[in-house]
Amino acid sequence: MKVIISGGGTGGHIFPAISIANALKKTDSGMEILFVGAESRMEMEKVPAAGYDIVGLPVAGLQRRLTFKNFAVPFKLLKSLNKAAKIIEDFKPDAVVGVGGYASGPVLWKAQRMGIPTLIQEQNSYAGLTNKLLAKKADAVCVAYQGMNRFFPEKKIHYTGNPVRQDLFGLDGIKNEALKFFGLDPGKPVILVLGGSLGARTINESIAGSLHEFETGNIRLIWQTGKHYFGTASKLAEKKPSVKVFDFIRNMNYAFSAADVIISRAGAGTISELCIVGKPAVLVPSPNVAEDHQTKNAMALVNKNAAITVKDEDAGNKLAATAIELINNKSLSDRLSGNISKLAMPGAADEIANRILTIVKQYK
Repeated sequence: MKVIISGGGTGGHIFPAISIANALKKTDSGMEILFVGAESRMEMEKVPAAGYDIVGLPVAGLQRRLTFKNFAVPFKLLKSLNKAAKIIEDFKPDAVVGVGGYASGPVLWKAQRMGIPTLIQEQNSYAGLTNKLLAKKADAVCVAYQGMNRFFPEKKIHYTGNPVRQDLFGLDGIKNEALKFFGLDPGKPVILVLGGSLGARTINESIAGSLHEFETGNIRLIWQTGKHYFGTASKLAEKKPSVKVFDFIRNMNYAFSAADVIISRAGAGTISELCIVGKPAVLVPSPNVAEDHQTKNAMALVNKNAAITVKDEDAGNKLAATAIELINNKSLSDRLSGNISKLAMPGAADEIANRILTIVKQYK
């Protein structure tokens, strides 16, 4: 059996995609899996590191600001559609899976017109235009939120949750090991700051401007900045042993285990991971995503008293104070932790893998 998994762009798309691939491999170790991503995006590095082959498309998205780069988008899309068709013809997949991101659209669109079974993995609580259009001919749509029949045909929807990395289970047993890994003292409160794999400017600048407040509160920081802010953050933290700065954290199981409170954007993949690890979180939804996905994702938790949110525009004044207040309020922390844990769906990758096998059998 052969499967193409298409999409990427951010860790929120890539790591769930890899989890799906790993779940498929569990069902058949001889299965051939090919990833298709966007050239120059982070999937071109992360997917091979996970042991899978990947091919890149020249596809790109429209910039929100007025720029000459937007004139090239239609030409890149046409070239990507042609290359996607060639990849499908050469690889001959039994199914094609789209996980979101620039490369997902061209590959699924071509596969559907070539009569190949397709599955969409919609991570967000508010579906984007591309997935809504592709769902009309898709065989299955796996979702992580209730009420998605607003966007997709009811009969195609499967409520599976979002896949997460398998090393995020059972974190309680490795807390001491995790603290030692980061060089942190046991018994001192720890905040994990996730500035995003590419870097969330607002979060990073808010943390940078509040280091004295964390230091005064005797709070330790594990700060993932993303590659763009790493140099600045490293200089700020040079003489602050309580602040550990990383451009990208590879041992996320240690980071989540060490943390007492987590500050993060509200990407769908990250939220699914937060539900698994069950830690109290302060979410700062990015205003720079299509259809304001992240605010809707965050509110799905806030409405269940499972997280706190701070608006991006308010982060400079409120983010540090909100996180510090939360880490010092054990009853609120425990309540948020308990409620977010109830939303976890740990078997998502396996369910999606089984759904892929099912749609392939329907075509045989």
